[in-house]
Amino acid sequence: MSNIEEKIQDKTPENKELENFIYEDRRYVGNRETFAYLLNDISNVFNINGYKDRFIWDVVKIDFKINAIVNIFTGAWDIINDPLIGTLVDRTRTRWGKFRPYMLFFQIPLTLIGTLYWFMPYIFPASAGTYIPKLIFYFAFNVITETAGTFTSIAKTGYMTTITPHPNDRARLITMAELLTGYMGEDLPGIIMGVLIDLINNGVLPIKLRSAFLGMGLFTNIASCMFTFYFFIVSKERVPQTLEKPDLRQGFKAIFNNYPILLITLSNFLGGFSISTSTTNYFIDVHGSATLLTILNLPSSMIGSISYAFVKPMRERFSSKALWVGEDLYTRFWWLLLFAVGSINGNYKRKLFMCVAFGIQAFFDKWAFGIRKVVNAELYNESMDYCEWKNGYRMEATIGVAKDLLQKIQSILQTSIQSIMLESIGYVQGKTIGTQTDSTKWWLFAMCTGIPQLTGILAVIPKFLYPLSKEKRELMYNELLERRKQKYAEIGKAD
Repeated sequence: MSNIEEKIQDKTPENKELENFIYEDRRYVGNRETFAYLLNDISNVFNINGYKDRFIWDVVKIDFKINAIVNIFTGAWDIINDPLIGTLVDRTRTRWGKFRPYMLFFQIPLTLIGTLYWFMPYIFPASAGTYIPKLIFYFAFNVITETAGTFTSIAKTGYMTTITPHPNDRARLITMAELLTGYMGEDLPGIIMGVLIDLINNGVLPIKLRSAFLGMGLFTNIASCMFTFYFFIVSKERVPQTLEKPDLRQGFKAIFNNYPILLITLSNFLGGFSISTSTTNYFIDVHGSATLLTILNLPSSMIGSISYAFVKPMRERFSSKALWVGEDLYTRFWWLLLFAVGSINGNYKRKLFMCVAFGIQAFFDKWAFGIRKVVNAELYNESMDYCEWKNGYRMEATIGVAKDLLQKIQSILQTSIQSIMLESIGYVQGKTIGTQTDSTKWWLFAMCTGIPQLTGILAVIPKFLYPLSKEKRELMYNELLERRKQKYAEIGKAD
């Protein structure tokens, strides 16, 4: 029997007390910081990015093929600079912490640059989709914002794993964020933008789409920046880093012996072959309304809130692996059923019928909503702790970059493939809403329901291999508790 197995089987009173540690509701993050955490969570989705495709297609009018080429080049640059930036972040040691300097000093400049995106229709009014100055600006903008955004995204992802050392405290924050921020306005910009698009397209509101996008884009950019900046100011890094800066060799070791993150990465990689377009595009181009989808989701939103009540008891009863696998299969089943029903006898074109069908799918899907949001987020945090347990040091940035690398390569290809597929299925840019061909409409329906589930179904296989059993997870956090106490003592002496 290995040392790990011996410790797992050891049920002496001392070890039993340690075992109970990870099930206690300990709080390290206070009320003020919790509120800031919620604001930061809102900032992640307080935008109109769900309509960026419509902005590029119908307002800026970047040619599909050229857009695909731009995405390939900017994505390639993203892949090149990620490892360099990740290594730099992991070697950072300052009195403000490891991650906070990058978030504090990049957030505001990045927001100011980001506002230029929404000015493109004014900078290049009534220009063709192949207009060279517009394409150069679009390419340069993507490269600059991607580079600056890499610093903030890598730092932010790593930072979220260090604000509390206790897994239950983390789960509490994730649950509160997912449950409460919906009521604090995170969906509001998307709802308002959908209404504006419908009113403008139907001639009710006498303004241009570019004005609506500019106003909402600027508002959400500035508000999100304020929310995030406040969080960075009041929050703290509580998981200690080693005093020594890890080298490149240690970074590679942390990647390849971290089995949880390897399986998460493999699952994301296999799921990355999923081919899709948004449900919003289907409702706009087939049923002539973006608001309709929002209305359909309202009845099931309460179910999504209720589902968070099941998270804690389900996590206590079932392993993370069981919840991870179960949620995946459950969600795919309801999307595939919707796809099958909509494909029969041209039902996908019948507005009332599909409204009912989407409403039923949303009702059943939302029962797994809480598990999906909390468990998936906590698995990543857990894998960062596994690195510390396995190696004695943390490499959040390097591991995060490695995890995202394959996914980014796929994203580049998928974005380009999506642009090419839209053209191949006969989608015509700038065409009057609702006048695409029946064949194009079916493909838009299929690409937001069944095709993504079928093309990405292999993602479930690595989830069956997740290595942290309930007992092994208990042991990991018990040992981390003792090690961190010693590390804090070392840091205190160094200070």
